[in-house]
Amino acid sequence: MQEVTTSRVVIVGAGLGALYAALELAPRPVVLISPEPLGEGASSAWAQGGVAAAMDDRDTAAAHARDTVKAGAGTVDAEVADLVTRDARDFILDLTAKGTPFDRGPDGGYVLSREAAHSFARVVRVKGDQAGAQIMATLIDVARRTPSIQVLEGVMAIGLETSPDGRVEGLVVQSASDTGSDPVMLRGAAVLLAGGGSGGLYAVTTNPPRIRGQVIGLAARAGAVIADAEFVQFHPTAIDVGEDPAPLATEALRGEGAVLLNRQGQRFMTHVHPDAELAPRDVVARAIYAQTQAGNRPVLDTRDALGARILTQYPAVAIACTRNGIDPATQPIPVAAAAHYHMGGIATNTEGRASLKGLWVCGEASSTGLHGANRLASNGLLEALVFARICAQGIAAEVPEADAPPVVLELSGSSVQPDAEAVRQLRETMTTGVGVVRDASGLSRALRTIAALEQAHGDNPSFMNMCATATLIAAAALLREESRGAHERSDFPTPHAGPGERSFLTLEAALTLRARICETSE
Repeated sequence: MQEVTTSRVVIVGAGLGALYAALELAPRPVVLISPEPLGEGASSAWAQGGVAAAMDDRDTAAAHARDTVKAGAGTVDAEVADLVTRDARDFILDLTAKGTPFDRGPDGGYVLSREAAHSFARVVRVKGDQAGAQIMATLIDVARRTPSIQVLEGVMAIGLETSPDGRVEGLVVQSASDTGSDPVMLRGAAVLLAGGGSGGLYAVTTNPPRIRGQVIGLAARAGAVIADAEFVQFHPTAIDVGEDPAPLATEALRGEGAVLLNRQGQRFMTHVHPDAELAPRDVVARAIYAQTQAGNRPVLDTRDALGARILTQYPAVAIACTRNGIDPATQPIPVAAAAHYHMGGIATNTEGRASLKGLWVCGEASSTGLHGANRLASNGLLEALVFARICAQGIAAEVPEADAPPVVLELSGSSVQPDAEAVRQLRETMTTGVGVVRDASGLSRALRTIAALEQAHGDNPSFMNMCATATLIAAAALLREESRGAHERSDFPTPHAGPGERSFLTLEAALTLRARICETSE
């Protein structure tokens, strides 16, 4: 295998966490590994709601932290919730200073939206539903003007090399093109994983096509501990028009007063939760799923709440509707629950360090303890910002400032790419057996199918990374014999008594469980 050594910090990913960390590390030289052209393919750019922060003088970081803990259904690390919410305001001000055009009122104050499970309107937004795209555009512009940042586009991370004592010593990369390339070992001054979550492992998802758990999987295959893998958040209001991935109808629409109706025109959330459409996401997602399963195709009705204003205030939603023949100003929007955000991921401490020495993680690939069993709306981008800075500070303390020439990779040859049919079967398996509502039988079948797919396609490291993450999600879900937050077990419908507990699992342990399941009959 070709080896390339650099004194640059290697950052896997090109979303919000990766870019912000790169800027925080400046002038230390970094190289970003991005499968797509910069600005494309990152979940951050698709985030519609915004960034949660206590910007109103009547609101407090302590209240934000309490809402985070409450939404997390007993498994949020309160220390992490305090850490993240405490400085949220500073990050909004920093993004503003960098040029992010947050929505402002006539008095110059930030326009704030209220989303599900928040006790206060505290979601800072851009052009209604353009927060992620606009923040990313701002950071990309700054990054392109920062000499210390190099971006390798069209390159994909597929593995980690570790020493016998568990220290990360190199990152294996290859071309992200359909033809692939021979793998290359890239050795840098430090490695930061910021490559997104795993929503694309599901057949119905709001995530970009390449976000399929590969980064979590490659760390797990190297021995990293994975936390809270079973907690996958399903967004209640993906627009149900058959697109893959599914467009998103932001939660802010319900914050504006939009209501959920079934086929009979009945508003069903009022009978499910006191907060109706603004109930926690897991509650709304299960209600949507139940309506779908019953054949009562649910819709989001914005007509009375917004009318024609939706066309200008929420352009991403309007565009998605228009290209599918829906006029949201005069017609309700069909919706379905879709895999949206992975609360679980590579376990990190409050310094952003993984269990493997020399490895930092931020963003959705990590599991910091902030989200618990059910992420509070719009805390995802905030967490990415906070831990990007924390990781950058930790890396800077260990990596001296030094000039470094650009990294040059010779990505020649060809490699086996994931089989499209195998990926389709994996995604269908996750949706069917490890989806909104789970039980032991379905989870066991899913583990058997994943094992069979892995055995048939074990020559492809990218697919093996997907299967590793899928195995961890299904195994952790099977082990958690209770319903808590986004994890719903129909055969264990109530939560355990007392405070909730986080889960920690290695791939080795998950594979042992899977092997035991495969040895048993249906």
